[in-house]
Amino acid sequence: MKDHAGEYRIEKMAKILGVSRSGYYAYLGRKPSRRACEDAILLKEILEIYLGSRRIFGSRKITKEINKRRETPVNHKRVERLMKEHRLYSKVALKYIVTTDSEGVTPLAEDLLKRDFTASRKSEKWVSDTTYLWTKEGWLYVAAILDLYGRKVVGLAVGKNNDRFLTIEALQDAVMRVGKTQVKGCILHSDQGSTYGSNDYIEVLHDCGMIQSMSRKGDCWDNAPMESFWGKMKLEWFDGYCDTRSEAAQMVYEYALSFYNKHRPHETNGYLTPEEYYTTTAAAAA
Repeated sequence: MKDHAGEYRIEKMAKILGVSRSGYYAYLGRKPSRRACEDAILLKEILEIYLGSRRIFGSRKITKEINKRRETPVNHKRVERLMKEHRLYSKVALKYIVTTDSEGVTPLAEDLLKRDFTASRKSEKWVSDTTYLWTKEGWLYVAAILDLYGRKVVGLAVGKNNDRFLTIEALQDAVMRVGKTQVKGCILHSDQGSTYGSNDYIEVLHDCGMIQSMSRKGDCWDNAPMESFWGKMKLEWFDGYCDTRSEAAQMVYEYALSFYNKHRPHETNGYLTPEEYYTTTAAAAA
């Protein structure tokens, strides 16, 4: 609520989250607990070792390294919890883990794409996903939407939290860019993360006349175009860590909306850029 106080009314957020306004204001004035302070110190040690290993070490190796330095050993379950909370995953194991939370997502939408990532027209099939980037200020989360027709980025949002507000913002951005009348009947595919299964997200999606589709649980190949896009963005544009979230956000927008859409040829498009494919092939078909 604090992170989004400038975007939404406290009263509305409190109602959605099922908390009282008085409780929220009491929380703002509350000092962090001893446990929270200890976790903050431990997290700093975890980050030092994690980044020093070039994001290779997992929780058990990091726990071993920490306990070499400490008189009182720390339990690996505590390290594992903090790493999970802050999305600190070993890049060696990333392709084998699920980084989205599908807890409480009901009902689950059917997988309407079934790995058919072809599209014959604009706004026939969209795919969406979220990822994260590390900065010296902390994590920056990114939500994006690709139109499978041309693999063009049509929606984008960044924020400090990976929540439903982030995915809703990306969806609203895409609808604004394309036009609400153009997206009616469009299939919007995602994983089974709770951010895509929230009532607020589904309400926006249905209001636009779009059809929801979801990957099978834990199967990243069901959303392969988005996984490919994130891989390209991180490999081609982020050769190190940014100092600030603002710097990282600027680079995300620069890559997605300028370089990737307008200047990067795509093999799937016959080596046209997404923007070229979007305009020339659509014009030829008209």
